[in-house]
Amino acid sequence: MPIKLNKEESVFRNELIFAGDAKQVNIDNTLVNLFMLLRHNGIRPKQRARSGDNTIIEVETIKEIFRRLELSDAVSGFRDNPLGTELWIRSNLVNMVYRGNSDKEKISSLRPIHLESYRLRNATSTRDYNNADQVFLMLGAEPAIRDELISFLSEGWDKVTGQINTFDSLDVDSLGLLQLIKNISTGFKTSSTGLNNIKPILEKQAKLFCEDIRKLLVYKRIIPRNVMIDYLKTITSFHLSIYLQNLIQLLPKMITAGTTEVTSQWSIVVDLTDNVDSKVASLAAADAEIMSNSIYDYIKATFQINAALRRLSLNKTNSDHLAKALEILSKRDDQFDLYFNVLWDAIVQNLNDDDRNLLEEIGKYETKHFDKYIEAIMKARTGYLYPYHVQLLDALSQKNTERGILAQGRSRKHPRRFVLGTRLLEALVQILVLRNDGNKYYTTSLSIEELTQELRERYGLIINGNDDSRFANSNVYTKQAFRENLTAFKSKLRQIGFYTELSDAYILQKVRPRYILNA
Repeated sequence: MPIKLNKEESVFRNELIFAGDAKQVNIDNTLVNLFMLLRHNGIRPKQRARSGDNTIIEVETIKEIFRRLELSDAVSGFRDNPLGTELWIRSNLVNMVYRGNSDKEKISSLRPIHLESYRLRNATSTRDYNNADQVFLMLGAEPAIRDELISFLSEGWDKVTGQINTFDSLDVDSLGLLQLIKNISTGFKTSSTGLNNIKPILEKQAKLFCEDIRKLLVYKRIIPRNVMIDYLKTITSFHLSIYLQNLIQLLPKMITAGTTEVTSQWSIVVDLTDNVDSKVASLAAADAEIMSNSIYDYIKATFQINAALRRLSLNKTNSDHLAKALEILSKRDDQFDLYFNVLWDAIVQNLNDDDRNLLEEIGKYETKHFDKYIEAIMKARTGYLYPYHVQLLDALSQKNTERGILAQGRSRKHPRRFVLGTRLLEALVQILVLRNDGNKYYTTSLSIEELTQELRERYGLIINGNDDSRFANSNVYTKQAFRENLTAFKSKLRQIGFYTELSDAYILQKVRPRYILNA
């Protein structure tokens, strides 16, 4: 049944709710585009069109730039080590699509290891579907932390003179990248569109992300820069995932309450056993299924807000407009419904008799024309949007990777379940062992119970649910599942070097920081 919607009715994305499109995204592309937004204060400048052979950046192009730099004595050793140079460029300097396929591989961008990485990229291969906009909005919850991040990412580059700052100590990859782009024109022109009038709808969640970035930056003089960038990538992807999952749960409640000030009770069980048949895996899979089933209501809530904004003739560029839309949705007087009566009739009249009867059958259980109108839009768009939202959550959750919070087996018997990859766990532990005495940060040891409690209270991740109110009435099998999960958690901490049982004495069984910062 083809339902004819106009362009405005078909649009789902709303920057006031979630700035990213529901597409499968690459976190490296997100960071490259984020660096561009940070560099231009929230404005996404348009890339000037290039013509002819200059449209695609290739490895040979980069090698030729370094050869010319060597002739000017800016670098040395490239002509003497051509094979090593190419391997270094491929592995350390550039991101590639179809890597390893000699017929199809090409450079998408420079690796996001410096704020200026965005300068050299093939735009069509570096699409982030506006997810960088969402990260920028979340960083805007704490502008001072955003500025601190910019300062770290900009080290080694003087943006006033457009030259390398030799007073900063840089790793070889960052220095190579800056040498590469120092004589390249930015190739961008100013855009009038920006994000500075939009605030993240989940302010508390955005501030949590900013706080984690601030804690990571405490290590910037201790941890190698490439490791810091890897932590940044891991934490950014993780927070985008849990932000969206919280939003999926909360947005329908916001419409009912008429405000964004609603309490989140979101939590998930994470499976640490790496065994798809373990007892706790079924609990983690049940939570993943709940999340998937909640996407429909989230899509519906978004279309409701979009419709209310059109009714009020308000755009999607100011967060104050969202508050007005939520207020009118919570009241919905007769005058409000009259507007959508006209729109519903317009949709019905464009259908043939069979389709009209089918649509009216779908809407007959709704008493208001607004609800009938939303059901018509859902009928037309949900089949397209739902699978893309599943793909987006998979990508942000880094499914089936060591940075991930989601895993899925190859068989239908093993559905999606929430997990905690070792590299993600490592990044989270680095953050959680930090404390602030009001003047400075310092590291401290944590007991296993303290760490699991912090993961639960801070991020909603349940490892041991035996003391959790959510599982207060659980049976003996559930309690056994959590005990097995806790044992597996200790094993993972040993793998990444944070936990060693020096004695049977409980007081000595601590998670110890890898890098020591004294108070």
